[in-house]
Amino acid sequence: MEKILVSACLLGRPVRYNGSAKPLEHPALERWRQEGRVVAICPELTAGFSVPRPPAEIAAGKDGQAVLAGSARVFEQTGGDVTGLFVAGAQAALALARQHDCRFALLIDGSPSCGSGFIHDGSFSGQKHAGAGVTAALLREHGIEVFSDRDIEMLDQRLTRKS
Repeated sequence: MEKILVSACLLGRPVRYNGSAKPLEHPALERWRQEGRVVAICPELTAGFSVPRPPAEIAAGKDGQAVLAGSARVFEQTGGDVTGLFVAGAQAALALARQHDCRFALLIDGSPSCGSGFIHDGSFSGQKHAGAGVTAALLREHGIEVFSDRDIEMLDQRLTRKS
């Protein structure tokens, strides 16, 4: 049975930068949990960030692919460069996905790690743009299909077609 890498905050764990969770209440997610298919990860905590922590964004309207290519940086609102930790978290997520043979991931959108459809633009003004975070980009580079929390129905359909 296919395992699914899932953002820990979607599972109700208070791991976000501000100490909150973003629990996703959905019958498919509950079914996957009961079937033992869910592999939880918070790339940022895995990399060594604490809770709470300063918000971070990928600078200059770039995205996770640019970070992985070395042409963009991730900064905390306080000015600290946390690029290395974001890359380490992405690598840890990829290693966990490989360990559990996950070919699918359900990640929280908007995050500089897990965003898959949109991320913030690096101005800390609430502005968003299309793009993927560092973890989502790395997983996709390695053939893992990434779905946002808004696309859980599509993921459920995709898994149903595979069975």
